[in-house]
Amino acid sequence: MASHGVPRVSGTATIDKSAAARGEEQKQIAEYKALEKNVIDRIKGKDFSNDTFQATSRLLQQNPEYHTIWNYRRILLQDVFRRELASGNSAVITTQADEAQNGDAQAAFTAGLTLAQQEISLLLSEDLAFLIPLLKQYPKCYWIWNHRAWLLAEATELLPARTASQMWRGELALGSKMLVLDSRNFHAWSYRRSTVEQIEQPQKKSLAEDEFAYTTKMVNTNLSNFSAWHNRGQLLPRLSQERQATEAERKTMFDAELELITRALYTDPYDQSLWFYHQYLMSTLVAASSNDANDDARRTNILAAPISHATMTAYLEQEIASIEDMLDGAEDCKYIYQALLEYSQRLHQLAKGSSDIVEASKMASWLDEVRKLDLLQEGRWLDLAVSLKP
Repeated sequence: MASHGVPRVSGTATIDKSAAARGEEQKQIAEYKALEKNVIDRIKGKDFSNDTFQATSRLLQQNPEYHTIWNYRRILLQDVFRRELASGNSAVITTQADEAQNGDAQAAFTAGLTLAQQEISLLLSEDLAFLIPLLKQYPKCYWIWNHRAWLLAEATELLPARTASQMWRGELALGSKMLVLDSRNFHAWSYRRSTVEQIEQPQKKSLAEDEFAYTTKMVNTNLSNFSAWHNRGQLLPRLSQERQATEAERKTMFDAELELITRALYTDPYDQSLWFYHQYLMSTLVAASSNDANDDARRTNILAAPISHATMTAYLEQEIASIEDMLDGAEDCKYIYQALLEYSQRLHQLAKGSSDIVEASKMASWLDEVRKLDLLQEGRWLDLAVSLKP
């Protein structure tokens, strides 16, 4: 008899199916262990053959978190690179006669490489291609990203700058595709930063403007993207320097960023990543206001020149008023109270405790609310309550 349209299955059939599933699982485990032992035994025996290399591929496809096998794979590749460089094929193919000898020579001639470099380039490209399906399946696996970075580092060391640069530029496109799949993948963001750095070095050309525009696109697509905001914060000081911005232009840039993040906060005050960026902007403001800040510290700020006491006070008052308005409809958002308390404290420090800056009753009220909402930091708020007492 069926129940809700689902036919009943005998208990025996269920047990048999489970037993079959367990049997299949045990078989897979046994095969995995045999493959693992095979790879380890081959490496111990210094069998650096292609069969060993292919065995590492099969093992890593099953378990990309196995970092020891990635190390073995690098040992195998380095052995091939060493043998290629020692083979005597180190002369650049420069004539059409040489080019006509075989396909490898033709490809080397076209690329301006030696035969050894051409072979190394092919091996690196093949291994980079091997990683792409793994990255799609395991986009946050450290060891895959780590191995990819190692391959590109080998390209930089072993191949001509032009060839290595082409590989790095291809990585920028890959990074963009990975961030389309997951815009908050911090591995992809970190890899993108290192990729941009590697592209910039040989070209002596900054990509800061392009990358800043990219972060704008990404935060507009998804406000809750801590990595994009972080990248943006890293780029702002560079842009100020590269644009040779005047003090007025720096202030305009700072105000635009403050307006952007404020709009985002009004959209979603519960998003902690937005508060981190707002806090970062305000921290640069504090650092810029310090008259004894050293040159290195100033170069890392948007507002490189010290600002006046009055300007600093105006910014803090502006942000406190703006953030207080966010409470309307978001009275249960602890981040708002935390920001109000933090910036009010800074304002009091600037005013040397003047009581007419921010009413003590307001701060006490905010403190009461945040203590209800943030129980895990009860000790922190108790300490603050003590410090606020006259």
